Amino acid sequence: MSMLSAAFAQGWLMTAGLIVAIGAQNALVLRQGLARSHVAAVVALCTASDWLLIALGVFGLGAWIQSSPATLELFRYGGAAFLLSYGLRSAIRAWRPAGDALRTRGAAGSLASTLGATLALTYLNPHVYLDTVVLLGSVGAQQPGAGRAAFAAGAGLASLMWFSTLGFGAAAASQLLRRPAAWRVIDASVAGVMFVVAAQLLSNPL
Repeated sequence: MSMLSAAFAQGWLMTAGLIVAIGAQNALVLRQGLARSHVAAVVALCTASDWLLIALGVFGLGAWIQSSPATLELFRYGGAAFLLSYGLRSAIRAWRPAGDALRTRGAAGSLASTLGATLALTYLNPHVYLDTVVLLGSVGAQQPGAGRAAFAAGAGLASLMWFSTLGFGAAAASQLLRRPAAWRVIDASVAGVMFVVAAQLLSNPL
């Protein structure tokens, strides 16, 4: 395998491993896909945002953040607060499901409000920056020469594949996901992941 192929594969594998975990952004994409509401726009926005953050990290911003202890601490505690807040809301939904509202919550808003929520869950979640800018960026920035671009391309492809599968594939699983019990499991899983990651952020310095 050539150096560029190896960098591409590493970018793809790292991103695939990070992005598959159920989180706030993924849950939104899944809900939109289930409701068949603004799916293409949401998938495109999430993918483009990932590409932007990955590129920023690989081509310099990740290294800058790592060199600033104060910035790292801001991401650490800000990310933990965001994750705890979202995890609590998910836990409440799992404990007290809203019945049929679970099926249509993603379709309730206009395109503008849906994209606004997508932007908020993407750019106001410090953990997104930790994954894409700091972690992926730090590894990608270590690639020599054109390896950086290959790493970023592999990471971007994994992001595109995941969001497309999540958004457009939700319809195929609609019969299962339309059951309130299924969403209770999803919301409980989201809460668990958010709490665990928040605990990791608080207990381990970046």
